[in-house]
Amino acid sequence: MTIRKLGQMLLAFTLTLMLAACAGSAKQESTGEYIDDTVLTSRVKSALLNDPNVSGLSINVETFKGTVQLSGFVKTVAERNLAVKLSRAVPGVRQVKNDILIR
Repeated sequence: MTIRKLGQMLLAFTLTLMLAACAGSAKQESTGEYIDDTVLTSRVKSALLNDPNVSGLSINVETFKGTVQLSGFVKTVAERNLAVKLSRAVPGVRQVKNDILIR
C-alpha cells in the first residue's frame, strides 16, 4: 500500500467520523432539529408578545425536538392558561411543558 493510498484512506475515515458526529441522538439534536426548534421558539415568543393579555416579556420559551417549555412568572391563572393555549396553536409544536408560576 502506497503512502498516497494510506493518506486517502485516512482522509476518508476522518470525514466519515466527522459526518457521524453531526447525527443527533435522543439527548442531542441534529443541526436541522436545532434550527427547527429555534424557529418554533421564535414563533411561540412572538405569539406571546403579540397578545395584550399575556406578559410575553415575563415568560421564557425553550424548545427541544418540538416540545416547548414555558417558564417564568405571570399574574393570574388565566394568563398562564392563555400562554399555553397560544403556544399550542403555533404550527409545529408537538407538546407544551408549562413551568410558569403565578406571582
